[in-house]
Amino acid sequence: MSDDSSSNPAAAPRANAGEEKQKSYHKKATGQALQTVKKHSKDTEIKLFGSCFCPFVQRVWIALEFKGIDYQYIEVDPYAKPKILTDINPRGLVPALKHGDWGCYESTVLLEYLEDLGIGPSLFPKDPRERAFTRLWADHVNRNIVPGFYRLLQAQEQSKQIEFAGELTTEITKLIDASHPQGPFFCGPTLSYVDVSVAPWFLRLSRVLHPYRGWPLADKNSRLGKWLDALESNEATKNTISDDVLYLDSYERYAENRPDTSQVAKAVNAGRSLP
Repeated sequence: MSDDSSSNPAAAPRANAGEEKQKSYHKKATGQALQTVKKHSKDTEIKLFGSCFCPFVQRVWIALEFKGIDYQYIEVDPYAKPKILTDINPRGLVPALKHGDWGCYESTVLLEYLEDLGIGPSLFPKDPRERAFTRLWADHVNRNIVPGFYRLLQAQEQSKQIEFAGELTTEITKLIDASHPQGPFFCGPTLSYVDVSVAPWFLRLSRVLHPYRGWPLADKNSRLGKWLDALESNEATKNTISDDVLYLDSYERYAENRPDTSQVAKAVNAGRSLP
């Protein structure tokens, strides 16, 4: 076991808003992400349809920035399910990507597509075994860390919060133990497929889980702390990050486990795999 995340978070529930007005999800990026949106507002062959608060969108967005691919960012409201989105993904979920007259969706599929285009630096090592190892641990992120994040955030009973915090800690520790010892990224000094896959949720540990569930901030000298710092400092990642209040507001609905929060929230509540 690594000592990077071995202590269970306190999982202290955030105080109820009482009579305060409920916060809602944001419909426009802020901070550095807003500057990136403005920079990529012109019509191009590749178009990313996304929502500023969505971590699945952020995966694809980071990859586009990392690879230096020319693209247009188009903000859409997935709850409104506009036709420009449902024409690509009939379910109306983001991210969705259009390349010329062809469209596709699902973040993991889109990451593979961008890699297959052969533009810019690769997110994978050259060695076939290392590439397989990278895919194996990206799968771990999708199967364990992502749903674990939402189980903890949506849990309303403190006993469940403590239970799910322990489970998420265990799964993050497994990922850390499988990573390059010095890092700072999963495979070493360069951003990889695993980093892009987990980055949105790692970035939300301090922005969402810490204020809502008492998740402890990582020791900056620990392996996890160095990994988080590297993600926060990476240009491709920084270009997709909004101000903290956007995440705090947008995830209140998850923290309160409101009805019809999202397809992801419904799946977590029902004990199903994520959509």
